[in-house]
Amino acid sequence: MGLNIEEQKAAERFRKEVAEPSMTQLVILDFWAEWCGPCKALTPVLEKVAAEYADKGVVLAKINVDEEQFIASQFQVRSIPTVYAMFQGQPVADLTQARSESQLKATLDKLLEQLPVQPGGQPPKPDIAPHLAMAEEALAAGDAEQAAGVFMQILQAVPDSAEAASGLIRALVAADRLEEAAQMLETLPVELSSDPQIERARKALELAKDKPEDGELAALRSAAEANPSDMEAQFAFANAAFAAGERDIAAETLLKMVAIDREWNDSAARTKLLEIFEAVGLEDPWVSATRRKLSTILFG
Repeated sequence: MGLNIEEQKAAERFRKEVAEPSMTQLVILDFWAEWCGPCKALTPVLEKVAAEYADKGVVLAKINVDEEQFIASQFQVRSIPTVYAMFQGQPVADLTQARSESQLKATLDKLLEQLPVQPGGQPPKPDIAPHLAMAEEALAAGDAEQAAGVFMQILQAVPDSAEAASGLIRALVAADRLEEAAQMLETLPVELSSDPQIERARKALELAKDKPEDGELAALRSAAEANPSDMEAQFAFANAAFAAGERDIAAETLLKMVAIDREWNDSAARTKLLEIFEAVGLEDPWVSATRRKLSTILFG
């Protein structure tokens, strides 16, 4: 977190093109530029050796330092060409001085003897279920910052986890870090953005945007208490209360509204309750208990 959108995009490209392949393969990471003469001289050597060692699990990835300045800065590249060997997301050797084919092959042979490179294999995904449960428990207990930290760690291990991405966004919302949550939603990979878990997080963010300014919640509360039959006042207070983290009060207010007039404003109170259920999570015990209360009101 804390990266701007372009830096996040650069980090995502690096993850897909370098970090993920390096989980099972040995990646030759070449930092270069169009204007760099030594880079152009080295490129044929790197491409030839990478092709010859492909069946041993070696691949070549190239980073144009002019186009990917953020990634180059993370590796503290001071001159080019700079060449690293990457395995399991970490640099394992500096290959910059291996300018000849024989030097490069000798270094790669040593690395391949020491590292469990798996040509063409896919790394087994870690079991993240216990960690997801831990993060959800922290979030339910009101420790949004701790939950966000755990969800972030899960995403670092399994970047395509919709559950972890959803959890991180919801934790950011709960921590009142709405801009970060919105930015993360905008930069999610396409394959994740339509996942039901992400829809849950998106709903949580939408509801949180109704959070009142200081003093506004108190005014809305007073107006609702002074006018129990004023459905507009009750509804405005319920929206603000949930956005402010008072979900029990919000649900209680909406349930009372349904009991008084379930059809008011095209069943707005019941619809808002269903949105809250979706944002909190349909499997959440609080949602199950509140849904039972709603069913009792609706069906007797």
